[in-house]
Amino acid sequence: MKVLMLNGSPRSNSNTGVALAQMEAVFREEGIECETRQVGALDVRGCIACERCRKTGACAFDDVVNELAPVFEQADGLVVGAPVYFGSANPTLVALLDRLFYSTHFDKTMKVGAAVCVARRGGTSATYDELNKFFALTGMPVANGQYWNSLHGRNVGEGMQDEEGLQQMRVLARNMAFLMKSIALGKEAFGMPRTEKRVRTNFIR
Repeated sequence: MKVLMLNGSPRSNSNTGVALAQMEAVFREEGIECETRQVGALDVRGCIACERCRKTGACAFDDVVNELAPVFEQADGLVVGAPVYFGSANPTLVALLDRLFYSTHFDKTMKVGAAVCVARRGGTSATYDELNKFFALTGMPVANGQYWNSLHGRNVGEGMQDEEGLQQMRVLARNMAFLMKSIALGKEAFGMPRTEKRVRTNFIR
């Protein structure tokens, strides 16, 4: 099994990295392969709704989004780690997720998603809700721990002092591993849920 982990921080020694490292250690204990990509400092532009991806199967802007697409397709789970900027996820990370989810047309149903938010103090709950919407919109079960998935710290290394947050990351990773393994067994025993043709209702005709 494999998990793709996206670090949305622009800093290589970030507290977001501290949170994800806690999860990665647990995943490896559980026999789950991890691929962590730091994306927060990359030059990623936002989606322009050009719809070219519907014709070509790839984003018109050929950058890290198209590099990540096949990794995401093969992964059983996706962890998104976000530093909080003005009560929201890092804009670079949001731009990447907008395009990654919109331009990839493979079925994401039953891939497991987890959002991790890091802040000095406030804004983690709003960011947590923001990131979970990507999973909910695409049929991805959302993994949780024993609290909201957040870690607190501003300066380098401060996240290591948040013992409750560190424990939350470990519990989250164990729960996510269990969920991915359970879904894999369920697919073998029962197959995937029956699908229906998508219905879209426009409010303005």
